[in-house]
Amino acid sequence: MFRIKVEKLLKKEIGAVFDYLADHENYDKFSGIKDSELLEPGLKEKNGRGALRGLTLGSIKFEERITAFERPAKLSYRIEKSTPIPFDHDFGTIELIEEGEFTRVVWRSEGRITVPLIGKLVLDKVAQKQGIAGFTSALKQIEREA
Repeated sequence: MFRIKVEKLLKKEIGAVFDYLADHENYDKFSGIKDSELLEPGLKEKNGRGALRGLTLGSIKFEERITAFERPAKLSYRIEKSTPIPFDHDFGTIELIEEGEFTRVVWRSEGRITVPLIGKLVLDKVAQKQGIAGFTSALKQIEREA
């Protein structure tokens, strides 16, 4: 099982951070993400609850469903499909806490690689390490651009 948690204090306004994270069109600006697209719009907002987003990270493709959209404090998602490496994703959640002129971002994701006979523990550790690096890099990008 992989468990990813990244926490960072950004010198940015909470609404700007939320808007940047919520908009799928920003994701291809993050290092490692080749493409991001909206496959299905959300129920009330384009990128809101119910939206299905497609992300391409190198040769890996994900489809993630937005499961919670609570402006400006919380955004949750669940990866419904991944190729070529399948895994079960329990949850992903991004919590934003306003701290004066700063925003504390806590990004969590948990799941399991589901490739039989290839050493799930090794793949889970790789996913965890890459997830931490990717989330950290994304938050640094937001701090520069949002």
